[in-house]
Amino acid sequence: MKIISSIGEMESYSRDARQKKQKIGFVPTMGAFHEGHLSLMRAAEKECDIVIVSVFVNRLQFSPNEDFDKYPRDMEQDKKLAEAAGVSVLFAPTADEMYPEDFSTHVEVTARCARSLCAKRRVGHFKGVTTVLAKLFNICRPNEAYFGQKDAQQAVIVKKMVRDLNLPITVQVMSIVREKDGLAMSSRNAYLSPEERVQATALYGALKEARNIIGAGEISAARVKNKIEQILKKEKKLKIDYVEIVNAETLESVDRIDSNTLIAIAVFVGETRLIDNIMVSRATANL
Repeated sequence: MKIISSIGEMESYSRDARQKKQKIGFVPTMGAFHEGHLSLMRAAEKECDIVIVSVFVNRLQFSPNEDFDKYPRDMEQDKKLAEAAGVSVLFAPTADEMYPEDFSTHVEVTARCARSLCAKRRVGHFKGVTTVLAKLFNICRPNEAYFGQKDAQQAVIVKKMVRDLNLPITVQVMSIVREKDGLAMSSRNAYLSPEERVQATALYGALKEARNIIGAGEISAARVKNKIEQILKKEKKLKIDYVEIVNAETLESVDRIDSNTLIAIAVFVGETRLIDNIMVSRATANL
């Protein structure tokens, strides 16, 4: 596995691969790899000739009161895991090179999908995400880019950016990878105390119960939302940020469960904010 930190070197590598007609798969990350990240790398390795994984903790997507400084970083472990997953290149640019002193250009999706859910609390977050991804896409020039369904809103926004800017990239969204107890894998899970870790399983428990009652015939989004909130409020360490039931493509709120519905939740477990979601429909909710 090759380690590249220079943007110029990464551009040259990608350009050469393109000239050789090699298919490039790309997995953008902020490091601190877990099985969710690795599943994306393995998917890319199966489908592409070259797999590039970026590791860059992007300051632009953190609000002033968020956890940029304490966000978990373990480059040596990340290198070992990436190599074992079949990654061709680990691209780890510096902040100074990605955002030089005179940097003044941003990319922002202004559609409804970028103004709902997490965007209401994390002002500027998705502007930071789309800006860094636009840069990384231009540097790495992938054919395929791999994202996780856990960050469902991010995936919708990235797809919108790719369509609107006519970027020659296919965005692949892969299934959520969960711990044995159902908790969605996240680098921020490391912040949880043992007690908080147990209570955090209520997120998936509430989503599963929502799927069950939809499978039993419930189609009212309001009643499903109320059931989820009831379950989450039983846990003392949990504080609900939002519970939303939306169209999975537009992220517009819906009144009735339909064929393409996303149930998304964000919860503070102690001081740690976690997100999770499931896709449901009247036809498949009980599967």
